[in-house]
Amino acid sequence: MRPVSIIGVGCTKFGERWDASLRDMVAEAGIMAIEDACVTGEEIDALYVGNMSGGRFVEQEHIGALISDYAGLSRLHIPSTRVEAACASGGLALRQAVLAVASGYQDVVIAAGVEKMTDVSSGTAADALASAADREWECFFGATFPALYAMMARLHMRRFGTTHEQMAMVAVKNHHHACFNPIAQYHMEVTVDDVENSPMVADPLHVLDCSPISDGAAAVILAPTEMAGRLSDTPVRIAASSQASDTLALHDRRDLTTLDATVHAARAAFSQAGIEPKQVDVAEVHDCFTIGEILAIEDLGFFEKGQGGIATEEGLTALGSSLSVNTSGGLKACGHPVGATGIKQAYEIVLQLRGEAGRRQLEEAEIGLTHNVGGSGGTAIVHILSR
Repeated sequence: MRPVSIIGVGCTKFGERWDASLRDMVAEAGIMAIEDACVTGEEIDALYVGNMSGGRFVEQEHIGALISDYAGLSRLHIPSTRVEAACASGGLALRQAVLAVASGYQDVVIAAGVEKMTDVSSGTAADALASAADREWECFFGATFPALYAMMARLHMRRFGTTHEQMAMVAVKNHHHACFNPIAQYHMEVTVDDVENSPMVADPLHVLDCSPISDGAAAVILAPTEMAGRLSDTPVRIAASSQASDTLALHDRRDLTTLDATVHAARAAFSQAGIEPKQVDVAEVHDCFTIGEILAIEDLGFFEKGQGGIATEEGLTALGSSLSVNTSGGLKACGHPVGATGIKQAYEIVLQLRGEAGRRQLEEAEIGLTHNVGGSGGTAIVHILSR
C-alpha cells in the first residue's frame, strides 16, 4: 500500500445557507480544494462524495453524478461515487479515497462531503436524522436521536459521577473556539448558565448541548505521498485510516457508556500510525451532543473511562492545551451538515498542521486526529494526519 497525503483543501461557510444550493456548495468547496492543490480537472482520477440523505433533504438522489456534472467534471467522464454512513458519510468518503490512492488504483482523488438540511422543516430534518438509528426498534417506539444520547449521558452520570455542568463546559469551550473560525455557524460565546437554562430537549440534554441543523460542504484532494511533494508545498500525510462498526440499536450494545466502534477504530489507527494517543496534538471529534465529546475523548484513549468530564472541567482539551479538541468549534458550534462533517474535520486538521488556522492556530502542531461517528455509534471512522 502506498503512503497517501492531502495536497489541497476547501470548505464553505457552515450555517443556514439560503444563498446556495447543495450543488452550489459542493462545487464551491471543490474549486477551493483544486485551487489549493494547484491541479486541474484533467488530473483528477475519481471523486467520492459523502452525503447522508439528499433524497430527504433536497429530494435529490444520484448525488455522485450530480456533483460531477455541476463541478464540470462530467465532460471528462471521471467516476464519481456517493458514499453514505449516516453522520459519518464524510469520514467514509475520505477513507474510500485513501484506499483508492493507497492501492495504486487511482492517483489524484477528491473526497468531498455535502448536506443541505435547512430546506425542510425541523420535524422533517429530525426524522431524516433519526434514520441513522434503528428505525424499527428505536424510532418507531418514540426514541429521538437526542433521546438516545440522553440515555448514554444519564448512565455515564450515574456510573462515573459526570455532571451536566461538565457537559455544558464542552459547549462553552467549542463555542469559544468557533469565535475564531470564519466558516463556523455560530460566532457567539456561551456560558454554563446559558447551556443549563436553555430549553430541555431530552433530559439531561438541553438545546445548547445539541449540534445544530446546518448546510455546508467541504473537500480535500489526495495523492500518493511520493507525488504530493511535487504537487504541493505543504502536503499533509495520512498516517492512518480505520473504520469499525457496532450494533445499530443501543439495546444490543455491550456498554452504553462506551462506543466500541470508536475504541476499535482508534486502536487500529494508532497501530497503523505507530504512535500512542498521548502523541496527538489536536483532534476533531464527533460532538453531535456534548456527551458525545466526553465519550469520544475517553474511547479514543486520551483519558481513562469516566474521566472525560473532569478533563474538560480542568481545561485539558481547551485551545492551546497538550491536546486541543475541536479547535474548529466542533459539530456543536462550527455546525453539522452531516455529510460534510467528516471532511470538515480533515480540513481543520490540515489547516492546523500547515500553520494556517489563523487566530485559533496552535503552536507546533505535528499530529492530528479526526473522529467521525455514524448514528449513535454504529459506525466510527478515525484518521491520523501528520505534518
